[in-house]
Amino acid sequence: MEQRLSMITLGVADLKRAVAFYENVVGWKPAPGPPEIAFFDLGGVVFSLYLHDAMAKDMNLAAGDAAYQGFALAHNARSKEEVDSIFSRLKENGAAIRKEPREVFWGGYSGYFSDPDGHMWEVAYNPHWTIREDGRISMTKD
Repeated sequence: MEQRLSMITLGVADLKRAVAFYENVVGWKPAPGPPEIAFFDLGGVVFSLYLHDAMAKDMNLAAGDAAYQGFALAHNARSKEEVDSIFSRLKENGAAIRKEPREVFWGGYSGYFSDPDGHMWEVAYNPHWTIREDGRISMTKD
């Protein structure tokens, strides 16, 4: 896995309220995306907001599960095969796999693992975005 962070996702109770806060109070401009998740392009790192229940479900957890902490760090890969290769290495080295990589509702491919302190990491391939040569995300398909 390349040494970079692609995305930070916060679980929120009210998506519209959270988007309004980051847009009107913080001053960030939302980027295009599906209605159930909000994206903000932070210059190559994506900041996103996702409803708690949906995010926990995506992690194969329940919102009340102690392992669900309301956020996830993400590493975006350039292909499904790269996601599988990363998970293979993670398994060989004893990482706690929380969700095996699979096709997901938004058209991508992703899985989750946790570090020894329980912090959740998503490794995903998003066919709608481009990963530049320097590893930064372009939220459009170039």
